[in-house]
Amino acid sequence: MSLVRSLFFTTPLIALSTIAMGTLSLLASFFDRTGNSQHAIARIWARMLLAVSFIRVRAEGIEKLDPAGGYVFVANHSSFMDIPAILALLPHQFRFFAKAGLYGIPFLGTHLRRAGHLPVDRSSARASLKSMSAGARMIGARGVSVLLFPEGGRAPEGLREFKEGAAYIAIKAGVPIVPIALVGMRLLLPMGSIHVRAGRALLLVGDPIPTKDMPVSERGELNQRLYREIARMLETPAPA
Repeated sequence: MSLVRSLFFTTPLIALSTIAMGTLSLLASFFDRTGNSQHAIARIWARMLLAVSFIRVRAEGIEKLDPAGGYVFVANHSSFMDIPAILALLPHQFRFFAKAGLYGIPFLGTHLRRAGHLPVDRSSARASLKSMSAGARMIGARGVSVLLFPEGGRAPEGLREFKEGAAYIAIKAGVPIVPIALVGMRLLLPMGSIHVRAGRALLLVGDPIPTKDMPVSERGELNQRLYREIARMLETPAPA
């Protein structure tokens, strides 16, 4: 019954919601070049996806964040539902780093560019560094936070080694970096599956780690600290 609901109810509604809200977001971009309106629309889209999927996510630790502060958010990544969960529950304006190849896809690429998300080209160290520097400048100039998944993609199990990009951006921008753990989401939509299961998940926000006046040479140590903190939070039992 769960698989039938997923295939004939949840999946079609996810597709329709994405098309409808994506079109609305693209139209909004012609009137708002800051990306703020698109982010607000994306938050509505995220809540719609969680609702039609019968997924309930509880957040803990949001009170640790300054509503007006700029941050580098770092989260583990195990499911396509991670992004809707973060968008729905994190009350900050933030932008993503998206694979450069996505910007060549009609409609999607236009939307990403107009919403202010940043392309990252992992095939070139120089291009990747340029993207990270642009992200750091955006935080400083516009006060907009950024979100990264330092594993570099979804992990089918466990927690992959973190890339140092998030630590580099936070140090260059001089803003706190915040570890986020999504607990239980892999069980609801595993990597490679089309079966969206109803259930509960948990979004845990760790203590912001200051980076002001931290030298870039310490990015490796900071990166390991983030890894240890998220790994620790992931030991929290998934909601029943």
